[in-house]
Amino acid sequence: MIADPERFIAEHTRIASAPLVPELNFHLADETIAIWQSTEEALGRQGLPPPFWAFAWAGGQALARYVMDNPDIVTGRHVLDFACGCAVAGIGAARAGAARVEASEIDPFAVIAARANAALNHVEITAEEADLVGTDRGWDVVLAGDVFYEGPGAQRIASWLDNLNARGCTVLIGDPGRTFLPKDRLEALARYDTPVSRDLEDRDVRLARVWRFAG
Repeated sequence: MIADPERFIAEHTRIASAPLVPELNFHLADETIAIWQSTEEALGRQGLPPPFWAFAWAGGQALARYVMDNPDIVTGRHVLDFACGCAVAGIGAARAGAARVEASEIDPFAVIAARANAALNHVEITAEEADLVGTDRGWDVVLAGDVFYEGPGAQRIASWLDNLNARGCTVLIGDPGRTFLPKDRLEALARYDTPVSRDLEDRDVRLARVWRFAG
């Protein structure tokens, strides 16, 4: 780990809003290739993930917009922003009135970015470096944005979320059409045309949906 992660984040991002949640601000990267290269130079040898935390991904934005427009879902409740990235969904939940928001990531830089973004928006979240798949801390609501982009972990994540849903947790999934989304087990609640970076998504707009488990 480099000596000053907070400084690295500040020097390689700027404070900006995201298209679906203009009322929120984040430390976001302007140049995709530049921050990827800087991260590889500083951290690549340590095997850390790419800087996904430096972008407000469409699925997380959709979740944030949905809970902010429907605050009754999270108001007064214990919320987890799973695989939080920049924590756009968790920050949206906190702004919408959640009593407690946890955020988890396997990338320690994402955890630091999540904390910085929460402070930027004057909300409190508890962010930790952890793989929480298979655990249950009694969350009332779990938000999972853009988590079905890789095959090996998709089934594991889907089964865990399905189990949480079965015991009464409100599970909301934000997804812009990732390959491994288990759509046959889900129903859509909302849809958002979301401007995205062509460098990241190979297009200018993605249709992001908010899903829940059917039945």
